[in-house]
Amino acid sequence: MAAVSGGGVLPDFEVASLADLGIVVAPPLSEGQVQPASLDVRLGTRAHRLRSSFLPGAGGRVSDFLDALCMHDVPLDRGAVLEPGAVYLVPLLESLRLPPGMRARANPKSSTGRLDIFARLVTEAGEAFDEVAEGYEGPLWAEVSPRTFPIVVRPGSKLVQVRFTKGGRRVLDAAEHRALHAADPLVNGGADGAVGEGVTLSVDLDWGPGVAGWRARRHAGAVDVDAVATLDPLDFWEPVRPGPGGIVLDPSEFYILASRETVRVPVDHAAEMVPFDAGVGEFRAHYAGFFDPGFGHGAGVASRGVLEVRPRDVPFLLRQGQSICRLVYERMAATPASPYGTRSNYQGQGLRLSKAFRPLPAA
Repeated sequence: MAAVSGGGVLPDFEVASLADLGIVVAPPLSEGQVQPASLDVRLGTRAHRLRSSFLPGAGGRVSDFLDALCMHDVPLDRGAVLEPGAVYLVPLLESLRLPPGMRARANPKSSTGRLDIFARLVTEAGEAFDEVAEGYEGPLWAEVSPRTFPIVVRPGSKLVQVRFTKGGRRVLDAAEHRALHAADPLVNGGADGAVGEGVTLSVDLDWGPGVAGWRARRHAGAVDVDAVATLDPLDFWEPVRPGPGGIVLDPSEFYILASRETVRVPVDHAAEMVPFDAGVGEFRAHYAGFFDPGFGHGAGVASRGVLEVRPRDVPFLLRQGQSICRLVYERMAATPASPYGTRSNYQGQGLRLSKAFRPLPAA
């Protein structure tokens, strides 16, 4: 197998080679685990129920914190329910031996974020969640905290995805974002002129007869994270009706909303959703931020950005068309062999819940 090439985010065929190269150390990769610009990592056989979240910090070992913080272990072999409000640390089946010049970054998968699951990657000596330092050698853990629904997980469940970068991150600057947008429009509609240090997205609160979005029902049943199109959405979600000025976000609730803009990611770039500006409102607009090469790209696949919104501290009035987050783009090391396509779960999406649920009713 040839060595990994080029600078930028590694594409699917190079990600698939990392196991052969001994960079990803794991049982054989499963079907669908390699994405156009990332690797889905898998939960192991047990979860540690913790008293609190933590970061090991420089020189710190995860095992030392587990001795102090672990309340009990939860075997996952037959499937297990992880409860809302609790914090779990789950060893992953994958570990890493990154060579010099290669680093990695993690995000929750789209379906993870849409279920209001707070999931973050932890490494030995880690000083930040979701960041894997250049040359890191060691195991990986997922910190998992369901916020609304109890969730059913098992060994092999995939909640987090990892992007590998060689030669440093190559996030576009303002001029490069504008040039790429001029050559191959990155967004259409809404605030599509707001391209600079990324691409601004605004919120659409008009999705049909009186529907602005969907709010999670509290005290609903458990959601199996590996399910596909099996659950009735109305058992878990209720429609949000807009008022004259917009919708009032309640700090105790979780919402699925969507952007006014359709989003496009060229096949030689990847994108990530990041906070717009804490000054524009007291809410978090996303959990899962990775957008794959090819998302929304091609005829007839106009795709909105889905927003996983949880307010902070105080009720907040969200207006139609209000700027809510932005996308930043970075270069791929090479074009993926299989970009995000028409068979992907969220291509061509509008206001879309997690893939676990059957299609939403019209209103």
